[in-house]
Amino acid sequence: MVMLPAGVEVYTLGGAAAPLVARGDESGPLDGFDDFIDDGQLARYFVGDRATSPERPSNATYKLGVVRPHSAFTPHAHGGEHFVLSLGYASCGVYDAARERPVRVPLTPGTMIRIPALLPHSFGNRDGRPLLILAANTGYGIDHADYAITAEEAERRALAVQDSAVDYVMLAKALHTLDGGPGRTSLRERLARVLRDAAHRLERR
Repeated sequence: MVMLPAGVEVYTLGGAAAPLVARGDESGPLDGFDDFIDDGQLARYFVGDRATSPERPSNATYKLGVVRPHSAFTPHAHGGEHFVLSLGYASCGVYDAARERPVRVPLTPGTMIRIPALLPHSFGNRDGRPLLILAANTGYGIDHADYAITAEEAERRALAVQDSAVDYVMLAKALHTLDGGPGRTSLRERLARVLRDAAHRLERR
């Protein structure tokens, strides 16, 4: 292993192994994870933190997420646009306002999706092992009220907020259409995963 200069970190993400970080001449499991929207889902910030907001800016947040096997986040919408890079077999249910129905977008390793601000969506893991994702969000950390607006929260705001630029009634209705599960991997994807795991093992020898 290369001896890294002080402050330089190398992250290993992908394959069957847990995320690793190398510092100096040592390598070990990546720590510093925190809760991520739902119980059991995890995130580790690289840029910004939970408290990032328009009032406490750090430009954008950039974090590593870990999604439980065969699970999906509670459908929600973000106050800012969102970019998510999938390092495994994911799906993202997004709401198509023009056709008034949800669309499930399958994502394979190395696929990134852009989600506009306030677009209802639900990111899920189609695989039987934890899914790693890299997520960048413009201006909002997990603790901000507008980081993840769920259907329940949209309904509450529809009753409580007057003269809002956001139609919370329609937002809640759209979010309720996204309650389906994450879906499953195909036979071809499972075969590709076996080959990809073998490639990771060869690269790390």
